[in-house]
Amino acid sequence: MSKKKSRNRSKNKSAAVAEKKQAPQVRKLSVDEEACYSRRFGRHFDELKWLYMELYDNSSMFAELCDNLHRFYEERDLDLKEQDAEREKHPGWYKTNDMLGMMFYIDNFAGNMKGVESKLDYIEKSNVNYIHLMPFLDTVEGRSDGGYAVADFRKVQEKLGSMEDLEDLTKACHKKGINVCMDFVMNHTSEDHEWAKRARAGEGEYMSRYFFFDNYSIPAMYEKTVPQVFPTTAPGNFTWLPDAGHFVMTSFYPYQWDLNYKNPRVFNEMMYNFLYLANRGIDIVRIDAVPYIWKELGTQCRNLPQVHTIVRMMRMIAEIVCPGILLLGEVVMEPEKVVPYFGTVEKPECHMLYNVTTMATTWHTVATRKVRLLKQQLDIVNALPKDYVFLNYLRCHDDIGWGLDYASLRTEGIDERAHKKYLNDYFQGYAGDSNSRGELYNSDPVSGDARFCGTTASMCGIEKAGFEQDMDAMERAIQLDVMLHAYMFMQSGIPVLYSGDEIAQVNDYSYKEDPNKAEDSRYIHRGPMRWDLAAHAEDETTVEGRVYQRLQQLEKIRKSEKAFMTEADTWTIETWDESVLCIGRYYDGDKILGLFNFSEHDKTAWINETDGEYIELLSGRVLQPIGVNIPAYGFYYMKKIN
Repeated sequence: MSKKKSRNRSKNKSAAVAEKKQAPQVRKLSVDEEACYSRRFGRHFDELKWLYMELYDNSSMFAELCDNLHRFYEERDLDLKEQDAEREKHPGWYKTNDMLGMMFYIDNFAGNMKGVESKLDYIEKSNVNYIHLMPFLDTVEGRSDGGYAVADFRKVQEKLGSMEDLEDLTKACHKKGINVCMDFVMNHTSEDHEWAKRARAGEGEYMSRYFFFDNYSIPAMYEKTVPQVFPTTAPGNFTWLPDAGHFVMTSFYPYQWDLNYKNPRVFNEMMYNFLYLANRGIDIVRIDAVPYIWKELGTQCRNLPQVHTIVRMMRMIAEIVCPGILLLGEVVMEPEKVVPYFGTVEKPECHMLYNVTTMATTWHTVATRKVRLLKQQLDIVNALPKDYVFLNYLRCHDDIGWGLDYASLRTEGIDERAHKKYLNDYFQGYAGDSNSRGELYNSDPVSGDARFCGTTASMCGIEKAGFEQDMDAMERAIQLDVMLHAYMFMQSGIPVLYSGDEIAQVNDYSYKEDPNKAEDSRYIHRGPMRWDLAAHAEDETTVEGRVYQRLQQLEKIRKSEKAFMTEADTWTIETWDESVLCIGRYYDGDKILGLFNFSEHDKTAWINETDGEYIELLSGRVLQPIGVNIPAYGFYYMKKIN
């Protein structure tokens, strides 16, 4: 035998061993497991079949889907099945007052998945029981859009680890009561995905999984009605492929090819990917860019009815195979367009959605010192059914877009374009007596539109005060930072921190030195976790220690007071001061009022609550909630004494 043949046989044997290691170990189901599956499947079968056939009218593809649902149930780990059963008994398990999230990029936070596992004690100490691992599936450096261009849905980026490392991490998290969230990019794949490569090579089966056109006539018709996502950095919704001689739909970036969900093969295969990842121990699946997933000529290709059909089917598929999973929808739109993604009580879709508009309005309030628009926004959210759970945050991995209620602002004589310019100037530190620091993203000189990037600490003035060594300014900046977190904890829903915010981490300008990141200013707030600063978390003589300890105090109050339950009644109260917001919460006999001063000046809140005495939970002082004096950027948590 030649050495070459010997090497090839050895290589093939190694590949077979690797494939066998990756394949889930399937065992024969017990009678109880089969009964459990039959019960879940039977509960949803009629509706699932009706919706599938309405969308695809393909009984053989539906039969294949059903067969594979059972297969993924067989492959599901026993520990995960026990967790599923427990969560089925307590479907509101995620609506408690101790849920606190933290999002981070794995490499920035701890190098790789093993590194994250080594930091679980820190996460636990920070009162966090829900971690959102930013995109970690296989992608191509330089053509990744932060990991949202997936080249392989069943492979982890090599620099971050492996699927085995992911399973080890989720198991370690579950032992500590920590839930794990991941991004599931449904709208598109990377151009480096196997499907895309085969489509590019002209294979019709794979071309049909995308939107391919051999001339521009139909793309031109789409362009008449479909808005552009990134008009400055990635204009248009189609990309010409010279080597393939076709246009392909690319709503986001040219290397992200939109999937064609009119093809049932796309839906089935993406559901198999979803279940494969769920079986790795994921608890929360964030559906990325969900409004975009159905395309129809002559429409905006946003929020079409078929999108809701797909999400509803996805919810039922999860409830059949892995009912412990939560669906988190990424819908970056105003409330009236967001709310439909919850579905109905009888036919639910997403379990949770992002409170995007409130986040943007919060920073508008910081820049204007006027709470009217924020109060109005909170009133809209508070009027929604208690079944609706929002994720609240001050910032995330993305930029801040100024999607405000400009119709309401116009009644005050505020022009949209001028106001957006003011906000961007303010947070860059150029206007309104601002102490903020940060950079613009996707600035469009024609429309005057732009988005903003910066960490919470930098936007609050901590970066500027530190650079200038101004201790008085630092005290005010820390006070603003903590007040904003206290206000976020008071909102209805689940608060989520971006890692580093708990230690007041400031902007990282080193991204400009990396050619793969230099053109994307969002990396200014995606800097590596400063573990050298985190080491000072217990030291209140440091900035990071002061912020960390004060947030700890707020988190412990929130966990111990039942009025912070997600299902509590929540409302706003008039304060008769344009800079002071008051939020009320009531649950099972307990009432708490939160007062928040968005001004750098001392204020008085005339809330006139005359139903008795209140104790201020941070200081222990007894207060009469009538004319309450609040220091600059101050806040109070006041609990009614029964």
